[in-house]
Amino acid sequence: MMRIPMSKPASALFRALLARGAVSRDRILLTAYRSTEWQSLTFVGERHRLRFRVPAPDAGAVTLRMTEGIEDAEFTVPGHFVADIGVTSSPQQEDDGSITFEIEALTIAE
Repeated sequence: MMRIPMSKPASALFRALLARGAVSRDRILLTAYRSTEWQSLTFVGERHRLRFRVPAPDAGAVTLRMTEGIEDAEFTVPGHFVADIGVTSSPQQEDDGSITFEIEALTIAE
């Protein structure tokens, strides 16, 4: 397995998102990832974009658990808090029964 280098906040967010799926980690594939530094006049943090692919069977149920109510969910990210998170586009069902979707989030250092 190839590990993608991630910052600590990105890695913690990734683990929290996988936990929302409530299935074995190998059932949810990270197909694209990007984190960039972010700052305002008073805060610093990171903006994250993660693209997932959930293979069949049960792709719909897993996707729903990961995405439903995500905007209001609480996440544990040591040293940071999730200021904003959401699904950037509607999940798309692929020909093989898998579902792909993308999540964007903003984590801010405490």
